Amino acid sequence: MPAGLRRATIAICLLTAPLPGQQPAAPPGQAPVIKVEVDVVNVLCTVRDKKGQLITDLGKDDFELYEDGRRQEIRYFSRETDLPLTLGLLVDVSRSQERLIEQQKRAAALFFSQVLRPKDLAFLISFGPDVQLEQDLTNSQRLLRAALEGLRVRVDPGGLYPGPVPTATRPRGTVLFDAVYLAAQEKLRTEVGRKALVIITDGVDVGSRMKLADAIEAAQKADAIIYSIYFFDPGAYRGFWVGVSDRDLKTMSEETGGRLFRVGRSRALETIFEEIQQELRSQYSLGYTPASAVRDGKFRRIEIRTRRKDLRVQARKGYYAEPPAPQP
Repeated sequence: MPAGLRRATIAICLLTAPLPGQQPAAPPGQAPVIKVEVDVVNVLCTVRDKKGQLITDLGKDDFELYEDGRRQEIRYFSRETDLPLTLGLLVDVSRSQERLIEQQKRAAALFFSQVLRPKDLAFLISFGPDVQLEQDLTNSQRLLRAALEGLRVRVDPGGLYPGPVPTATRPRGTVLFDAVYLAAQEKLRTEVGRKALVIITDGVDVGSRMKLADAIEAAQKADAIIYSIYFFDPGAYRGFWVGVSDRDLKTMSEETGGRLFRVGRSRALETIFEEIQQELRSQYSLGYTPASAVRDGKFRRIEIRTRRKDLRVQARKGYYAEPPAPQP
């Protein structure tokens, strides 16, 4: 379910029994349906305890939701374990990832085989000096594996130096922000249901036309959660680590309700993919009608809390109250 503001026709099935003396409004065995048009904001979230364990048994009354500091009534609630998922995997194929790319291929193929169910779709994008769609939306494991196998390191041909260190002669080395923007804007914005981007990179952006804020805004408008995997090869930088940081990845993930993961000796890439898979299947969906009906295109801040103070909620920071699309 998208977290942005939508005017939707919602079918509400009345599953409660009729009051004494009342006759059901629908034939026996069939729930009556009421159709209403409302503005609804749906927010996906996960909840963890102090030890980082996922909490999956909460109910609607365990949550409190605020928009721009004003408490909102949670009208719709569900545990989203089987809602269709649209997933984009973005893989850094710049020179700095050359010694890591084979491991990325193996782990990603395993991830796709475990996370994708019959109703789910996935696509694969690679980015280095440019952004390439390697495989469009599909549920085919065969097509996704073939696209992963075809990944190769790409280097800006205009650069004089083959190394990954940013220089003035290589203005487009790793267009991370462009890749996130295009994946969200071109592939996810028109999709429905749960949407997520998984990015594998060392976090360096060299030459993107889009800024960090543009990438985040595109993901928020597409209602997409970003999971960032920081995979860094120190040897690729030959000691020149200036500018190599997971800071931007952390920001993108936190603003969209995802998480940052770091590959290391105690946390293999395969383990991280397994954690992402578990999280995607352990989400709650909270829906509400905003107290403010004005759709001015501005950003609205969202905060979700639980009544249990020992729990931590992971959710997007807000949404854009975009005006309705013009009717044809």
